[in-house]
Amino acid sequence: MKRRQFLKTAGLGAAAAAVAAPAIAQSSPEVKWRLAASWPKSLDTIYGACETFGKYVAEATDNKFQIQVFAAGEIVPGLQVLDAAENGTIEACHTATYYYFGKDPTWALFCAIPFGLNARQQNAWYYDGDGLKLMNEFAAAPDRASATSFRPSPRCAS
Repeated sequence: MKRRQFLKTAGLGAAAAAVAAPAIAQSSPEVKWRLAASWPKSLDTIYGACETFGKYVAEATDNKFQIQVFAAGEIVPGLQVLDAAENGTIEACHTATYYYFGKDPTWALFCAIPFGLNARQQNAWYYDGDGLKLMNEFAAAPDRASATSFRPSPRCAS
């Protein structure tokens, strides 16, 4: 008796799997982004962070989301990467926001200013004092094409 119930249940499970297989088999589309950095390849620590980021994103998505990294000058000059991201020439950029002080002095607050916060204070304000929220609100203004910021947390470092 139990064997018949088991076979019936297994048969229903197999039928359900066969019906669901086409939905499961659908793969997500491949996405390829270009990331321009404000740094030359010779700055291996800061430029290398861009390459590492692209590598980790590709690994996490089974190469469905690929980020190709370009050094300063390969697509646009290093100090124009934010403009290129805003106007859609590239999909992402890695830069220091104080380079854009001339566009709006507010940009400098999110990176570093002379006699400003030290690294620990900057991170405390950024993560615990709503600095990240303020930056994303500032960057999302209509004249800034919805730039979004993130920075790796020192809390993740080992």
